[in-house]
Amino acid sequence: MSSLVASLSLQPYTQFRRSKHFYLWYDGFFAALCVVAIAALRRNGWQGLATEWSPKLLLWLPLVCHLQILCSVWIHNCTHGNFPRAVNRLVGEVCGLVVMTRYASWEIIHQRHHKYSDDPELDPHPVLAGFTGYWRFTLRGLVAVEQQLQQMYFEMYGGRTQENVAYQRYRAVLSFGTMVLLAATWYFLLGAPVFVMLFLPATLIGVLHLMHFNWSTHNPWSATNDFRPVNLDHGLYWVGNRIWHGIYYHGNHHQKSGLFNPRTMDPSRALPVLRPGDATDHYPRKKTKGRSLQERHADTTEDEAA
Repeated sequence: MSSLVASLSLQPYTQFRRSKHFYLWYDGFFAALCVVAIAALRRNGWQGLATEWSPKLLLWLPLVCHLQILCSVWIHNCTHGNFPRAVNRLVGEVCGLVVMTRYASWEIIHQRHHKYSDDPELDPHPVLAGFTGYWRFTLRGLVAVEQQLQQMYFEMYGGRTQENVAYQRYRAVLSFGTMVLLAATWYFLLGAPVFVMLFLPATLIGVLHLMHFNWSTHNPWSATNDFRPVNLDHGLYWVGNRIWHGIYYHGNHHQKSGLFNPRTMDPSRALPVLRPGDATDHYPRKKTKGRSLQERHADTTEDEAA
């Protein structure tokens, strides 16, 4: 019983560090759960929330998109333990099913992002010199997440050995297969009309918004390639901060991640609000290891250009 309680309360990153086979039982559990759920829905003749294709369903799309993004905001807070401990993991897992990533991948990758923020080699989704445009950032970031998951495993469990590389291939196939099963579960639960007209577009918009959030709040407009977490609060960012718990106060969040809404940070400690292109000389300098981040950015730009 104590091990079960621990599994439901500990953060995935903690469990990942304790067991090299964490992902096998984690994704294996959700894969099995999806198979059981699909079988039960089919056996009971469930037809979904709606069975008719009606343009009226699209009237719900703005609300569904809002809820999809809100789940991303909540799962972000879960990664920092900002919900009560008794329900933090549960909220994270439920939101992980809605946004399709599952909680573990989100939490593990996000911990790495905070540890190596804006490092072009180690951050899962850094803004890179020469690659500051949103679409290039998005495409590179979606690929880099899987690469960094594998890199974390190699760092923890003996390096890029032949055995570890083979294991990561199996793990990646299992993770992808679990996501496919999860999508199928949503399809049978919601029904084809709701799934295609609401869930799929809301999921796509949620992913694009998530990448835009990560891109915009790391100062991609810097003329000096000074990419770092910043606070934004103008125009649509102002609206987003009021409906999504201050998410664009990202500079504050990196200063104190334990705040559910970083917009509420003590003014005496809060970072100033910027507009695109503003200088960041008055922002705290980032901690670096070995080479400076500017040198790493320059090296990465040369490698990708080659």
